[in-house]
Amino acid sequence: MAIIHATDQDFKDQTKDGLVLVDFWATWCGPCKMIAPVLEELDGDLAGKAKIVKVDVDENQSTAGEYGIMSIPTLVLFKDGEIVDKVVGFQPKEQLAELIEKHA
Repeated sequence: MAIIHATDQDFKDQTKDGLVLVDFWATWCGPCKMIAPVLEELDGDLAGKAKIVKVDVDENQSTAGEYGIMSIPTLVLFKDGEIVDKVVGFQPKEQLAELIEKHA
């Protein structure tokens, strides 16, 4: 599955079903750039268990505001539209995989 880039308009649709790991990020953020290849790799490993959605906080401020995103990268795990977990800052792939497995 490919990583999806969500907007304020389609965010709710993208996160309403199943497990969805949302990466709140911005183009100018160094740690966000570091986590991008980790998320790409993780996406390949997930094999349908969860999808990954990225939200650019500069372009989608109402979604970022609604979820109280103060630092980036912030990764929020949704299950059927509800927040079940949240981590802030760069995370290694293993830690993100564990986070998803915990709620699968």
